[in-house]
Amino acid sequence: MLRRFGSARAALEMLPQLARRGERSKTVTAVTRAAAAAELTALHKAGARIICWGEPLYPSALAAIDDAPPILTVIGRAELLPRSMVAVVGARNASANGRRFSRDLAASLGRAGVVVVSGLARGIDAAAHLGALDTGSIAVVAGGVDVVYPQENRGLHDALARQGTIIAELPLGTEPQARHFPRRNRIISGMALGVVVVEAAARSGSLITARLALEQGRDVFAVPGSPLDPRCRGSNDLLRHGATLTEGAEDVLSQLEPLLERSTTPCVAPAMKSPTVSSWPPVTVSAPIGDDAGLELIVERLGPTPVAVDELVRQCHLSAAAVATLLLELELAGRVERHPGNLVSLR
Repeated sequence: MLRRFGSARAALEMLPQLARRGERSKTVTAVTRAAAAAELTALHKAGARIICWGEPLYPSALAAIDDAPPILTVIGRAELLPRSMVAVVGARNASANGRRFSRDLAASLGRAGVVVVSGLARGIDAAAHLGALDTGSIAVVAGGVDVVYPQENRGLHDALARQGTIIAELPLGTEPQARHFPRRNRIISGMALGVVVVEAAARSGSLITARLALEQGRDVFAVPGSPLDPRCRGSNDLLRHGATLTEGAEDVLSQLEPLLERSTTPCVAPAMKSPTVSSWPPVTVSAPIGDDAGLELIVERLGPTPVAVDELVRQCHLSAAAVATLLLELELAGRVERHPGNLVSLR
């Protein structure tokens, strides 16, 4: 929006018009300055801050994915965010051995200078956070950063707020809901250079994280488990399909060594020289806002089954910038839904 319209004010002023073009039933209006000020005050009182896409502390690996969150809410040590990360995820009802392995693995990764990221769930996630608490651990939550979930992890939540980092893309006070967790998972995998799955059932949320990691071009690691334990069927299946067998931190570090060397210096998110409005010149696109034919081309090729944006670019014979602009109009009008992996579908 900033690139297309040249300034934040102009972009916000265009919201109602974009929504009307899609015949959206409800009017779309920008948030008021008073509401924004109230949210910033609440963040300050909670000891939190926001970090925007393109700012130096925004994780560079996350900034590179197609559906990176534009704003992160952060509590704790924001200086951990530019460092190299590895995700450790797994079953909530984890075995004792799985928890111990996760904790030891995270501690070893931490001693090697790697920040461990996970989802603050019970089981494997909690064990990984505990193992890396002294060296650097980041929790990505599915609600607001101030909402403790599950309640049994309250002590860990408080410890991470002091010694580590808790981040979320949703506002303060948001209670986690089922639909939030897959979007949370794409942040976990997006921040990391690789994802280690310790224990995962056949239809586990950890497998969603592994799939997203593959779509994002990340390395996937899996810890072998007993074929008699249903908690290991998913992780064993990952090994069957090419995940790196992992018996300790060295298996992860040796695979990621070239990436770890390249990511030692924090870098600003791509294509962003400065957060100021002056660095956002309008970009000329081949399909202006009045291009109804372009909208028709997009809608004609969309359906309830998600399709890759790149495929739309190929089939519609439009530039990537034009397709992005048209999809933005449809999304603001409530006609298009985005999915992980840069996929879109009609609502």
